[in-house]
Amino acid sequence: MVPAELSADLISQWVGQHLWPLFRLASFLMVIPVFGTQLVPARVRLGLALLMTVLIAPLIPEVPQVEAFSADAVVITLQQILIGVGLGFALTALWQLFVIAGQMIAMQMGLGFASMMDPANGVNVPVLAQIYTITITLLFLAMNGHLVAFEVFIESFYIMPIGMEGLGQAGVWDLAHRISWMFVSAILLALPAVAAVFIVNISFGVMTRAAPQMNIFALGFPIGLIFGLFAIWVLHANFLPHFEQYTRETFDFMRQLQGQP
Repeated sequence: MVPAELSADLISQWVGQHLWPLFRLASFLMVIPVFGTQLVPARVRLGLALLMTVLIAPLIPEVPQVEAFSADAVVITLQQILIGVGLGFALTALWQLFVIAGQMIAMQMGLGFASMMDPANGVNVPVLAQIYTITITLLFLAMNGHLVAFEVFIESFYIMPIGMEGLGQAGVWDLAHRISWMFVSAILLALPAVAAVFIVNISFGVMTRAAPQMNIFALGFPIGLIFGLFAIWVLHANFLPHFEQYTRETFDFMRQLQGQP
């Protein structure tokens, strides 16, 4: 028998106070970079989600009183998963931005064939994209970006309390439009190196037209590769300002997704 002091409403409140934040937090940790990659076992991510849920459960607002197995409880659970995945996707777009930029530069300069296995995602990516991924991961951790990400995520419990309402149609539409921001930012990041290598290729095309006996494949490829590496070295001087700008835009978008001005 259940003791008198442990009523069904009290048990439902306890379950909702911890289970729904766990769904939102676990969904966020399963998607975000660094923590949500294949390098981190699912048990570790789940344990971290449980630990953080226990810490933040007393700080979040009151949860709605609904039956544990009702249709409203299912809708609230799906809303928490959608919010966690949406905020995690906004942060994942920051990583994929630099991966796409590295792929664009590598394809233009002739390093597209030099690919390696990305242990985080389990796919083959160009070496330059993997170098960019490692660089931004180290910069993100060195700048305590993971702490800011968790701070912005915990703010979502106050801006978007646990309930029937979540991201809504406008939030899902903003997430879909975030893909265009990712590609546009990647093109802007890779445009100087791509344009420089493209000018070199045009120059060799003119030289081949003027001197057809010159072997463009034997001469143009290594020079274009060397010039592309030089362009990457020059662009690394402005790598940190671009990373700070895109990281700031990502956190602003995460707050905007929650309804903050």
